[in-house]
Amino acid sequence: MFSQITASLSHASSSLTATTAFSLRSSLRPKFNFFPFNRYNSGKRHFSAVVSMDGSSSSSPVAASVDSISEYLKNQTLGNNKGTNYSHDGVNNTSENRVRLKLEELNWDHSFIRELPGDPRTDIIPREVLHSCYTKVSPSVQVDNPQLVAWSDSVAELFNLDPEEFERPDFPQIFSGALPLVGAMPYAQCYGGHQFGMWAGQLGDGRAVTLGEVLNSRSQRWELQLKGAGRTPYSRFADGLAVLRSSIREFLCSEAMHSLGIPTTRALCLVTTGKYVSRDMFYDGNPKDEPGAIVCRVAQSFLRFGSYQIHASRGKDDLGLVRSLADYAIRHHFAHLENMTKSDSLSFSTGEGDDSVVDLTSNKYAAWAVEVAELTASLVAKWQGVGFTHGVLNTDNMSILGLTIDYGPFGFLDAFDPSYTPNTTDLPGRRYCFANQPDIGLWNIAQFTTTLSAANLINNKEANYAMERYGTKFMDEYQAIMTKKLGLPKYNKQLIGELLKNMAVDKVDYTNFFRLLSNIKADPTIPEGELLIPLKAVLLDIGNERKDAWTSWVKSYIQELSASGVSDEERKMSMDSINPKYILRNYLCQSAIDAAEQGDFEEVRRLLKVMARPYDEQPGMEKYARLPPAWAYRPGVCMLSCSS
Repeated sequence: MFSQITASLSHASSSLTATTAFSLRSSLRPKFNFFPFNRYNSGKRHFSAVVSMDGSSSSSPVAASVDSISEYLKNQTLGNNKGTNYSHDGVNNTSENRVRLKLEELNWDHSFIRELPGDPRTDIIPREVLHSCYTKVSPSVQVDNPQLVAWSDSVAELFNLDPEEFERPDFPQIFSGALPLVGAMPYAQCYGGHQFGMWAGQLGDGRAVTLGEVLNSRSQRWELQLKGAGRTPYSRFADGLAVLRSSIREFLCSEAMHSLGIPTTRALCLVTTGKYVSRDMFYDGNPKDEPGAIVCRVAQSFLRFGSYQIHASRGKDDLGLVRSLADYAIRHHFAHLENMTKSDSLSFSTGEGDDSVVDLTSNKYAAWAVEVAELTASLVAKWQGVGFTHGVLNTDNMSILGLTIDYGPFGFLDAFDPSYTPNTTDLPGRRYCFANQPDIGLWNIAQFTTTLSAANLINNKEANYAMERYGTKFMDEYQAIMTKKLGLPKYNKQLIGELLKNMAVDKVDYTNFFRLLSNIKADPTIPEGELLIPLKAVLLDIGNERKDAWTSWVKSYIQELSASGVSDEERKMSMDSINPKYILRNYLCQSAIDAAEQGDFEEVRRLLKVMARPYDEQPGMEKYARLPPAWAYRPGVCMLSCSS
């Protein structure tokens, strides 16, 4: 669907002004032939949109209603909320009236266990878990003098935990799972998923144990989960453990993404287990022992697309569980959809005739599917904006809340390469490479709506409308983000498309380029020989031909800026608020990992502090914004091996 993004991100010489018409019911199938149902093959087209290959779009009558549905359905704050008193989770950050609780005083609720069917067995023997949404299990990891490596005060604040609790001598014991947390009712969730486009059957929490849900003083629900806490029935042949290197990466990136303004699961703390775990890092038959660790992850929900898929895949006997899980999600996380009325005017025409109308007020499940699609689209657009590549966009790694979830082999772009993937397993086909993420997001939404259709919760029109909304929402957000990144008065498809092509040709550092771009002055009288001076640090070793190409682009860029009437100072301030100076580069993670494996955790904590303020200059921390050193490109540095 998003061939226009793939093309404009590619270093191929295809025309950036060409346009393509797509229909979510038909044109997608030639690219992805994995749809398990045939609804995409039959019937006339109800809607389509025309999208240029560099990201501009003109919408059908359906898309004309974007603003009204987006405003109504928006359920959470997305994006950078700098300058407000609230975090990206909507939690008041002021010190007034702050509730501070000890661990024993947390307000547990356990709605997931209370309201959904569970596994009658509690053993951890690997097996198929049928007709159940979870299995009650307790952490089983062995520990030996566990240590607290790092922690997040802001995450503790989400559920009113007193930061002084981190100083408790028994804190590492509790959050390694060695000691029970008072009030917790631990369980592992059952889910399935498509992996690399193929149905993988039951997956589930193979090494994660959810402790339960805590309600904070604002009645917000937060789930606490220990990742690496031992075997569960979903572990298959694995040991249920996690190593320090992957745990450091997950902890740091969870918090770094939040600070960037990107929806994500959070991380409360990271502890070592004091035990070693055997891992074959390079999958070459040479395993070695590595330090074990556990991350306490926090999210309002860990439900994934695969949480619904697994039950639909098991036939009519389990289709009721899809409805039960949908009701649960709407009741606790999309409550506004329970009270829709005709007066909300959420009806949209997808063609001609009465039978082409999608009325979201008459079916809460359809409204929910649309909102999940929009949250997902918004998330992917934000990934593209900061150059983040997830690496494993399987359907079991897609959150129904539009959160970045499951940090395995992730990576931020260094040298701009649209085909970049941090996942060595993905290298042959690069299904999950940076440029493909918008397409994969849509493919995953298609699997989600197929599941809801199989359970008779939505019809074909509603399913296709949700996918149409994904497309429109993504394009709206992506264009807005790129416009702001360049400080332009309006979206300019030709200018942005040419820029991305130039960056790909010269392998320009994605983050540093956009940060430096704010230093260009909107002055058409600047001598031609001086135009590239502000970008000198990122336009390295380019020949005269490429200098001419970049000079030509900067001239066009300055012309656009001059027409805006915005002062250089105002534009720089705006651009610096959306173009980070600091991102969690792989080599920075690796440096922190190397030190931590020797027992020195200071670099982990220092990185956490730096990444908490990615848009600020932070004098004295400039080394964390540098280009990767040569050693960072050696095989195995924070690639697939970091997912263990």
